[in-house]
Amino acid sequence: MPGAAHLRAGHRRTGFILVGIFAATLLGVLAFVLANLGNVGIFTRDSVMMTVVVMASLGALSWFALAVSSYVTLGPNRLDHQGQIISGIVVGLLCVVVMAPFAFSATSVYALWDAKNHVFQRAEDNPEVAPIKEEDPWNGKERVNFLLIGGDAAGNRTGVRTDSMNVASVHIPTGTTVLFSLPRNLQHVRFPPSSPLRKHFPNGFMAELANGGLLNEVWQYANDHPEQAGGKNKGPRALMDAISYTLNLDIDYYVLMNMYGFADLVDAIGGLTIHVERDIKWGGLYGTAGTIRAGTRRLSGEEALWYGRSRVGSDDFSRMGRQRCVIGAFAQQATPQKILANFNSITSATKRLAHTNIPQELVEPLVELALKVKDAKISSLQFVPPKFWPGSPDWVKIRRASAKAIQDSLKPRRATAATQAAPTGSGAPTASASPTRVRAAKPTETPTRNTQGNDSAQSLEELCG
Repeated sequence: MPGAAHLRAGHRRTGFILVGIFAATLLGVLAFVLANLGNVGIFTRDSVMMTVVVMASLGALSWFALAVSSYVTLGPNRLDHQGQIISGIVVGLLCVVVMAPFAFSATSVYALWDAKNHVFQRAEDNPEVAPIKEEDPWNGKERVNFLLIGGDAAGNRTGVRTDSMNVASVHIPTGTTVLFSLPRNLQHVRFPPSSPLRKHFPNGFMAELANGGLLNEVWQYANDHPEQAGGKNKGPRALMDAISYTLNLDIDYYVLMNMYGFADLVDAIGGLTIHVERDIKWGGLYGTAGTIRAGTRRLSGEEALWYGRSRVGSDDFSRMGRQRCVIGAFAQQATPQKILANFNSITSATKRLAHTNIPQELVEPLVELALKVKDAKISSLQFVPPKFWPGSPDWVKIRRASAKAIQDSLKPRRATAATQAAPTGSGAPTASASPTRVRAAKPTETPTRNTQGNDSAQSLEELCG
């Protein structure tokens, strides 16, 4: 207790002043925390973060000065030589110990501030992003749509291949989310009339190529042809336009994560628990690097990355199914406790995000929305065979399915008993309407339950175990 040593030494005035300052500081911090328990995002404000850094630095210096002052006040000169040496060493260690938490807090918050400014631009620096109003950051919307992209930009490749594309459509009041997974080989996507690429591809992206014009080529094509895309670095805008028009949803923001940054993030939260339906080999053409065994596994960042990416013995649609399960597991398992416990690792990994157009001004409300999503229902819909054929897409059917998935996501959850076997009149159980065993994937199908004759979105619990 600050001031205790001064009181013990008879310096009552100084002792009570120190006790009073300490109590007032504790009450002030406690009041601030309690007043903002429902607004966790406030801790991402620049002003708050810089205040914490300054206060933590001052706190470290103050505790150091307090320890030394208390030691001197108690009169160490009354001790013999050996006692002075021992007590001096003990006080020195005490100074280090009491300063360490303050130093850790200051460096952690500064790392968060640095990561935030490294990853997110200010809205005024990005003319394509709508201005952010502090009183209404989502501009009156009830739903916000994020395009989540896995970029395959390895060192031996030029450009960015957007091989994993998922749209997270989030209901702002509840956090209820629908994940739409789009195959990388979705062909000849259309562009809206507002897109400069519409006049170059009126019948669809590279519609003249029977086996070309894949969705994962749009980003790089727009970057390589600025004269057609309306300017430099329009790849993100072109891909957002194409997917918005495909799903009939306004894509508000995107986040592109390169594969190494994703592995770092998974490691930073201590790995992901995934239900692996069958053995997954990874590494090269024949899977010589390792095998992820079937069962409930705790996967490292590298294993989670390759669980979603492996092509060995599987098709693109199988990979999409695994990728959405990894995304869902991350959303549910990245708890605030894990984030705080691995804070510096997470901020370092976040810097490896390749790109995003989410403005800095949205970080605070985004944190609050993320906490809602973590505890809300997440359902998923894949546009894969046999219901949806990437090589010959039915655009009207895709739009209808998207609208239905969003409508269904807001309905109350059905009781799990409804999916179990119901007793017959004789008391014998009948088979469930959906088979409990999942068929092995064929080259043109996905092993998820979307192939069981249902083109509606389903919960991640149903799809991923």
